[in-house]
Amino acid sequence: MPLRSRLAWNRTIGELILLVALAAGIGVWIGYPWQMLTAALAGVVIWHYWRLRVLLTRLRSRRRSTPRVGDGIWNELDRMLYRGQSESRHSRKRLVQLLRAYRTAGAALPDALCIVDRNTKQLIWFNEASQPLLGLRYPDDLERNVITSLPQLPIAQLLAGPLDAEATDVASPNDPSITLSMKVIPYSNDLLMLLARDVSRLVKLEGMRRDFVANVSHELRTPLTVIHGYLDMLDGEDYPELSPVLTEMSRQSDRMTALVEDLLTLSRLEAQATVLEKERVNMTEMLTLLGRDAHGLSQGRHTILVENLTDIDLHGAFKELHSAFLNLVSNAVRYTPTDGRIVIRFFRTGNGGAVLTVSDTGYGIPATHLKRLTERFYRVSNSRSRGTGGTGLGLAICKHILNLHGGYLEISSEVGIGSTFSCYFERESVLEPIVSDSNLMTAEASIEH
Repeated sequence: MPLRSRLAWNRTIGELILLVALAAGIGVWIGYPWQMLTAALAGVVIWHYWRLRVLLTRLRSRRRSTPRVGDGIWNELDRMLYRGQSESRHSRKRLVQLLRAYRTAGAALPDALCIVDRNTKQLIWFNEASQPLLGLRYPDDLERNVITSLPQLPIAQLLAGPLDAEATDVASPNDPSITLSMKVIPYSNDLLMLLARDVSRLVKLEGMRRDFVANVSHELRTPLTVIHGYLDMLDGEDYPELSPVLTEMSRQSDRMTALVEDLLTLSRLEAQATVLEKERVNMTEMLTLLGRDAHGLSQGRHTILVENLTDIDLHGAFKELHSAFLNLVSNAVRYTPTDGRIVIRFFRTGNGGAVLTVSDTGYGIPATHLKRLTERFYRVSNSRSRGTGGTGLGLAICKHILNLHGGYLEISSEVGIGSTFSCYFERESVLEPIVSDSNLMTAEASIEH
């Protein structure tokens, strides 16, 4: 107990003892000791109840009255109440100032910012940029369901999906020429923050970059073909002194050709957007082909296992899927030391989807690089990539192909142990095995018997 409170309490107890002693003395003097003592104690109780009533009245009215002068316990309680009210008022004032500052900052953002109730999906608040970008109207759309307020946007999918998902690009419902990048961020246990950013300029620049890369890559094909032709005409045995030079020129020319082909493939996939000629992809045939490719690339230097743990197929484009899977297999062979182990496995997931994994016992990848592996030309180690002849585009191509099939790529790795690249496909991309007429008749006959 603080010193001041202890002194006030001692003073109050001392005054009570002195009052009782005085009342008892007067009672003995006048011949009525018990009656006088009872009256004194009743007065003390009435006085304390009165002070308690005054305190409750102050608390109920929330008035900040100046404490009375005195050293008793009630005076100390008044001072503590006054100090608590002052501190609470200061805290509330500071909180209001912070809330106003945050609200002003949110309102000044050039991006659309909406606060949504996680349970009811109601719009709690939105800034001024939400009106031109999203077409929201103030105050008409406040307290309304955000899904019905923005029917042109995939709000339901964004709110139902994982909260750490990547941003989704959509056209603005207020101006179709504006491209918005939308993302949902957890704001609290009950609130979500819906962000929409105008990325029209970035999309335009990305289109220009894509067109430039596609055109340059296409134009490089002709000079590379000419260089290849002349190199094929020059035999190292005819020019022994130029043999090392010709060998290196051929190697670098092949590497340039592979880079141009990968750039053209990536440009073609980006131009296709979501248009792919899909069919039933026989995964047994696909895995057999991948196993054959892996053995051809490995040349007996690795242990390669292919495991098909289900009889389902995929709905997609065989050529594109084979290109994506082959990129993962070739990377596993390229970055796994001799006598290493590579496992290609295809199985069904618990939610009805499917996954194809390529695991290796290679060098492994530090965790800091995992998020950037699918970026164009990103390399964990430039020297090692040059030595193995990679173009830096394989994983970008793989990710784009999976996106076109409604899937995604997941990478896990540990340095010194190995890596696992997993291609996930949703339930919509899974096709059940075809039951032939002969198998159906056999099954029916077994049921009858």
